[in-house]
Amino acid sequence: MSLFGDGLEAAVQKAFTRPAPKSAGPQMRYLVKQLGGTKAVAQMLRVSQRTVERYVKDQIKKPRADLAARLEREVKARWQPQIRAKARAKAASTGGIVIDARARMGYTAPIGSTDQDRIRHLTIALPPIYAARLFDAQEQGASDARLQEIAAEALKEVYFQDGGRRAGSLEEVRFTDIEHLEFEL
Repeated sequence: MSLFGDGLEAAVQKAFTRPAPKSAGPQMRYLVKQLGGTKAVAQMLRVSQRTVERYVKDQIKKPRADLAARLEREVKARWQPQIRAKARAKAASTGGIVIDARARMGYTAPIGSTDQDRIRHLTIALPPIYAARLFDAQEQGASDARLQEIAAEALKEVYFQDGGRRAGSLEEVRFTDIEHLEFEL
């Protein structure tokens, strides 16, 4: 995925009530149950159907590194869909989302202002409308650049303009050179 996409996904995964299966056998059994058969799982993971059957029966216990990564990613993507949906809905309606970022931030403004970019470390609670925009864009398959633009707009309103109380003439916020990015619901 991407820096922003993975960050949003990690924030939603913190809402899980039970941990996802960690070993290959339970992960494979979960996917077989979710997709309704070993053939669909085999096609998704790009392995043979017999290999999936052997993992289900615990005849193979340790997958190759690339298969283990695909397996873990697919299980986490499908794990507790109702809890995931509730967490996103809560963030988008009432809770909002907290962004913790260390990046180069600056803005474009009229001549005479101090708009020079600099590294800033910000932890800011964004309103629910921006959480909704981020999650909607992520679900629609938006690129990392688009998610970054939405986050920059949110920082412009919440941090630089303080909800319209200052810096009303800002034109654009630059949010680049991201060193650290984390989201919290």
